[in-house]
Amino acid sequence: MDIRKNDIVEVLTGRSKGASGQPTRGRVLEVEPRKQRIYVEHVNMVKRHVRPNPAKQIRGGILEKEGPIHVSNVALVCSDCGPTRIQHREMAGGKKVRICAKCEKSLDK
Repeated sequence: MDIRKNDIVEVLTGRSKGASGQPTRGRVLEVEPRKQRIYVEHVNMVKRHVRPNPAKQIRGGILEKEGPIHVSNVALVCSDCGPTRIQHREMAGGKKVRICAKCEKSLDK
């Protein structure tokens, strides 16, 4: 999978795309490669009813948290040119890196 934890992504489709043409961007919190799903910060918020559990200091009530999004509905954001596709290249040391398809800048830190 091309998207990793702590990457900045932009939501392209779905109910969390953003209103009035403003795209929604967020940081990836969790990645599930087998299901091809990711969890993005403040995107696809869902409500869960939680039972109180004093042993774990859980108060209970209605909890709002991030829901999963399919990887095909987001694009990785390049710091220079915005949302982009990803290419893979092998560097001189034999290390594979992710490259921005538009400006060919390395996306790995």
